[in-house]
Amino acid sequence: MQPQPSPWLQIVPFILVFGIFYFLIIRPQSKRMKTHEKFLNDLKRGDQVVTNGGILGTIDGMTDHVVTLEVSDGVKVKVMRRQIAASQASLTEKKS
Repeated sequence: MQPQPSPWLQIVPFILVFGIFYFLIIRPQSKRMKTHEKFLNDLKRGDQVVTNGGILGTIDGMTDHVVTLEVSDGVKVKVMRRQIAASQASLTEKKS
């Protein structure tokens, strides 16, 4: 009959998997969310942005939850603030 391993030795693989999961998935996603939240808070009238749906426009007005985008001369669309994905400038920047 073989002796049973210590309960602590049985838990170690789970702790290692959680540690790997944290550093590869949870932590980077948290950083992206904080960066996007800061981007949304720094938006101002006149910024050129792109929405999650791919609509390009210039911010014409804002409230706490709604952004009015001018997508063409005289054409304005209201979108939820959280649906703003990035600035148009970030789309044209070269990644090195």
